[in-house]
Amino acid sequence: MKDDFLKTKRDKLQLSQQDVASEARIDRSYYTKIENGLRPSVDVAQRIANYLNFDWTLFFEQSSAINTQNNKEKEVI
Repeated sequence: MKDDFLKTKRDKLQLSQQDVASEARIDRSYYTKIENGLRPSVDVAQRIANYLNFDWTLFFEQSSAINTQNNKEKEVI
């Protein structure tokens, strides 16, 4: 998932962070952390993705790619 994917999606739907957080049944501060790159639990990822209408697995694809890239960089060093 691109870094600004959630914010872009939320902005297009004219929703506030509080709107999404309330629908996902989480604190706004926790949602803000997720929007800034924190990986949520599967349950929270599914609730957010359902509300914003995208595939919840996107939360985990980017992280896997980043971790793989970071591991490859460490091997080179």
